[in-house]
Amino acid sequence: MDTTTKEVEAEAGSSVSRRHLLIGAAAVVVVAAAGGGYYFWSRPEDKPVTPQLATGGDVSMAELMTPGPLGDQILGAANAPVTIVEYASMTCPHCSHFHETTFPEMKKKYIDTGKVRFIFREFPLDPLAAAGSMLARCAGGDKYFPLIETFFAQQKDWVVQKPLVPMMAIAKQAGFTQQSFDECLANQKMLDGIEESRTRAAQKFNVNSTPTFFINGKIFRGRSPRRSWTSRWAPISRADEGQALSVRAPQGAVLYRALARHVFAGAPSGTA
Repeated sequence: MDTTTKEVEAEAGSSVSRRHLLIGAAAVVVVAAAGGGYYFWSRPEDKPVTPQLATGGDVSMAELMTPGPLGDQILGAANAPVTIVEYASMTCPHCSHFHETTFPEMKKKYIDTGKVRFIFREFPLDPLAAAGSMLARCAGGDKYFPLIETFFAQQKDWVVQKPLVPMMAIAKQAGFTQQSFDECLANQKMLDGIEESRTRAAQKFNVNSTPTFFINGKIFRGRSPRRSWTSRWAPISRADEGQALSVRAPQGAVLYRALARHVFAGAPSGTA
């Protein structure tokens, strides 16, 4: 092995070690602040965010539908009357709750029936969340969403002070080896792409917490004060079936109410 090859391999190994150290340090912060859901991952060169939202929270659909450098992850028909864009962080407990309790029903009732086109975009709140997003991206193809859902479902297992072993155990189910796992986490181009998409969402669309949804260009934030949760748990009228659907998650209530307006009532966009 020549000197150049050794230097390249040493640099690659060093990159993996630095990334692992960063992820481990982030895990301590995330565990200590579990449930906070605040935006705290930034780089020194980040510029101050200047929101560019239109009055009432609407954003340009042309701008919103422009994918990031890594492309979009999409479920549902391209011609669906409603487009939902979710910005989520893999370590966000509210995102996990939404994907465990509300998303399966939304997928069954709306996405799989052609009523909704769903776009999932990464908005990592910390390096550990970025690592989860990177692994899903590396899995790619039809493994992306199953791995995302698995990470959310098992969030309590890997959002711990030593996350790499449980993350590897989950990734192994999607076909990762230790080598492909390490190579994925050392992929700087992928990390930069995720970071670019996150920064654009913050600057262009005023995304500053997770989960944040855009339903046909109207913003709906997933978190709401605890004192207002009770009112959001009320059954939501289903105009298509004439039934009531009980949604426990407050963000689910907001989402279903907006969907009922857009898909079934034909009403213009409005705050749920």
